[in-house]
Amino acid sequence: MPDIFDRHLRRLRRDRAARGYDGFLRAAMIDGIVDRLDAVTRSFTDVLDLGAADHAFTLPGATIARCDAGAIFARGGVQADEDRLPFADASFDLVVSAGVLDQVNDLPGALALIRRVLRPDGLFLGAFAGAGSLATLRAVLRDAEPGVTRLHPQIDVRSAGDLLVRAGFALPVADTETLNVRYPDLFKLLADLRATGSTNLLRDRTPLTRATLARAAQTFAEHADPDGRTPERFEIVFLTGWAPDPSQPKPARRGSATTSLLEALKPKV
Repeated sequence: MPDIFDRHLRRLRRDRAARGYDGFLRAAMIDGIVDRLDAVTRSFTDVLDLGAADHAFTLPGATIARCDAGAIFARGGVQADEDRLPFADASFDLVVSAGVLDQVNDLPGALALIRRVLRPDGLFLGAFAGAGSLATLRAVLRDAEPGVTRLHPQIDVRSAGDLLVRAGFALPVADTETLNVRYPDLFKLLADLRATGSTNLLRDRTPLTRATLARAAQTFAEHADPDGRTPERFEIVFLTGWAPDPSQPKPARRGSATTSLLEALKPKV
């Protein structure tokens, strides 16, 4: 299957972002990952931070390996694409990934590799911008340039959960949180996307002309609230999955229920 994203351009864009990185979106994702990790009653010693960017994820007492597609973000760690991980099987007991899985050519393959590098009963916690993100930007670009695709395809929460199952994770969970941001103009939004390495990485892309950009900026301004700021949202999809292990709870065997659904739904007297 041909690549959707330009791998070489992605490395260049991440290196450009590293020189003035603004990790507000990744920070929100890391916060959500930490919240979910806090609910886990066990310790982790060998961790992979996949899509390391600002190296902001820390875990007391753990050794953290960093991996990123960009050379500067991967400093002191490993430079590699998420669907081409070079790590040995069962190398880590925790893998976290914030803000990159929506830019991977082979996401099912990347998730399968993440599961493989985890030890039995190891935990994966991921987050990325999913379906519903950048709805305003998508609309104004569509109006300014009908028929041209400039934003990446997006993954909804249900498909994300299905991908976890397909990759072989046990106890898979996919859920979402919404982050709302208000912008003074389109150019500040585009600057934020450049600063996070999140601009157009599609292989089949065409340059954005000044005329198109001007039309989009005007339409974006027309969506503004009375105070002159235009709302934009990011739908953050969080993924949780465990590498299979015999010690994990199993779903009840089909047909083992002792009470029928009909009986359960009867009104109590």
